[in-house]
Amino acid sequence: MDYFVQRGFSVHAPSLRGHGASEGRDKLRWTRIEDYVDDVVAVAQTLPNAPIVIGHSMGGLVVQKYLELHAAPAAVLLASVPPSGVLATTLRIARRHPLIFAKVNLTLSLYPIVATPSLAREAFFSDSMSAAQVEGYWGRMQDESFLGFLDMLAFNLPRPKKVSTPILVLGASKDTVFSPAEIEATASAYNTTGEIFDEMAHDMMLEPKWESVAERISDWLKGQAAAKD
Repeated sequence: MDYFVQRGFSVHAPSLRGHGASEGRDKLRWTRIEDYVDDVVAVAQTLPNAPIVIGHSMGGLVVQKYLELHAAPAAVLLASVPPSGVLATTLRIARRHPLIFAKVNLTLSLYPIVATPSLAREAFFSDSMSAAQVEGYWGRMQDESFLGFLDMLAFNLPRPKKVSTPILVLGASKDTVFSPAEIEATASAYNTTGEIFDEMAHDMMLEPKWESVAERISDWLKGQAAAKD
């Protein structure tokens, strides 16, 4: 956020229900993607102008669903859930960790996927991130909505044809959650070309080279603004 504020942007980071210190933790398991979209809408309505929207991973799906019904000057998808959903991701996790996957379904909890720092690194971080950093980020992780997962799997997938907002689609070469091919498929669905950052993993905004991603976003947004002037 500081990076973009220093470059003249007004930045807001909504805390979705059931996350951080927001209300709804007791109902998180049954929270829907549409509930998260409503949270974004509630924040957007407090702003003087329609905001640029940026979403990472599941947040990318929230952004896509938001754009189906709400205008925005521009949007950015970072290592986002593709319009096809998370079936391919789910099958990859099931093949790598069948016992963990079984536990996820038995407990209706996604947390077992990141229950240790090593699992968190496998899912989200590259080898270039220090163990201390991984430990720090892992300590702040929490569960996610199981019903939201089902929405991402099949119940509430994006409808790109309903979106006219210009979108920047970025991915990471070492992402084990959404592959570069899935990022390219997302970009194609929105009539653009995906951009893949080398030597980076899923959490692109936390990786050691995050500034290269932020710079690309900043430059693209300024280009979009210039094109409209």
